[in-house]
Amino acid sequence: MDQAAGSTPDARSLPVCYRHPDRETGIRCTRCERPICPECMVSASVGFQCPECVRAGSGTGHTPAATRPRTVAGGTLTADPRLATKILIGVNLAVFLVQLSVGDRFTNRFLLLGGHTYAPYLTGPQGIADGQYYRLLTAMFLHSGYIHILFNMVSLWWIGGPLEAALGRARYLALYFVSGLAGSALTYLLAAPNQPSLGASGAIYGLFAATAVLMRRLNYDLRPVIALLVINLIITFGVPHIAWQAHVGGLVAGAVTGYAMVHAPRRNRALVQYGACAVVLAVVVVLTLVRTAQLT
Repeated sequence: MDQAAGSTPDARSLPVCYRHPDRETGIRCTRCERPICPECMVSASVGFQCPECVRAGSGTGHTPAATRPRTVAGGTLTADPRLATKILIGVNLAVFLVQLSVGDRFTNRFLLLGGHTYAPYLTGPQGIADGQYYRLLTAMFLHSGYIHILFNMVSLWWIGGPLEAALGRARYLALYFVSGLAGSALTYLLAAPNQPSLGASGAIYGLFAATAVLMRRLNYDLRPVIALLVINLIITFGVPHIAWQAHVGGLVAGAVTGYAMVHAPRRNRALVQYGACAVVLAVVVVLTLVRTAQLT
């Protein structure tokens, strides 16, 4: 029901960010107490501050780097907080256009194959077990059709954009690629050697998991995210020809890495965050080597 002019606002509604009136938030600056959204949050010794209060405190004896506005994960605020997401979408679309132009010769060369498989248009055995480890990465940028890429790119824009703004560009990209590689590694480990797999879904599921971790950190309502996750998992396991291994691998890696990103202590924060990424990558390497040993 629309609220009449001059009536009392709903006491349960959240305030909106003073810099982004279209975004509700339950977090306030610890200095000026104005409501701030994840994009405007700057980590402080206690709670979060808004960018203006951080700049105003630059004369307190701290170095400029110490008072530079930061994201909730400690990343640097940028003029375009969604630039990396735009670039990723652009790369995926560009690769899809190449797929349409060149055809299966290109797709079969770069999709995920376990090994010892003879793919059409290619000579000799193909697959990761045959030394083509690049397939773990390149498969993340391939798609099987218009619906596949449309669904993934809409999801990437919807989930990735806000998450990039909250984490910062470098941490966001690290999360994306770690999640995607984890999904590829689990697919390689569990799927049949001749079962092809492709798509950005593993990376996107990692962003999905990290978004849930971030929302829990900010005390947001998790019910919409949980409902969306349940729906996606039902589709993952209920619809045939979906590489559920990539979804699960990306989801787990995203949850682990995302937790490290938003819960790392202020001291040695970058070390903890990128250390977690290194640990997940180490697991990816181990899974890859184990499966390669099984197939050779």
